[in-house]
Amino acid sequence: MERRDKHNYYLDIAETVLERGTCLRRNFGAIIVKNDQIISTGYTGAPRRRKNCIDLGYCRREQLQIPRGERYELCRSVHAEANCIIHASRNEMLGSVLYLAGRDMRTGELVPDASSCAMCKRLIINAGIDKVIIRNTKDKYTVIEVQSWIDDDDSLSDTLGY
Repeated sequence: MERRDKHNYYLDIAETVLERGTCLRRNFGAIIVKNDQIISTGYTGAPRRRKNCIDLGYCRREQLQIPRGERYELCRSVHAEANCIIHASRNEMLGSVLYLAGRDMRTGELVPDASSCAMCKRLIINAGIDKVIIRNTKDKYTVIEVQSWIDDDDSLSDTLGY
């Protein structure tokens, strides 16, 4: 039996976490790992005690045909990365790795070219996370050094969302 590599092992867990998501468009699962220990998990969903899109039966951004990466103020959900960071202490997150997996709810496929949105990038930077590893396929992933988001500050360009 061949042993699963560590990054895909953690991405498999993040993919399981996304199954708790409540978004009708795209669900993401995130986990933060430090020293081979899972610090926190998070998935896409409305703030506690608010109704989720799956409970309402519609997505406002979908109704308004808002493209991916735009007008997040109209979204009911807290993103997986944000939920993951909210549930951990900064001291635990310093130097950690955030693993992220996303699924398109219409197709059931992994989200192609997934990336954190501008707000989640800011949260990840401030949390002290060193790397973000994003699932592309069941076995392939992208490794992002968070320092690159600091050096190449997309908030100073016309680049929208993810």
